[in-house]
Amino acid sequence: MGFLDKLKKKAPELRDKAAGVAASHNDKIDGGIDKAADAISKATKGRFDDKIDGAANKTKDGVDKLAEDDK
Repeated sequence: MGFLDKLKKKAPELRDKAAGVAASHNDKIDGGIDKAADAISKATKGRFDDKIDGAANKTKDGVDKLAEDDK
């Protein structure tokens, strides 16, 4: 059994764990996403702010959806 086969077998368990973490630490995760977006914006001197903000919002939406799946 190869590495990917083992990973596919564990995927549901890992997803459940990630959903639990997302549900219990959603505010901290959102704060981390904001900090990362701010750091990237600063590094690129604001040239890509619209794309960075869009990616941050999509990431937050994904975390929120994952957290909802835990309920």
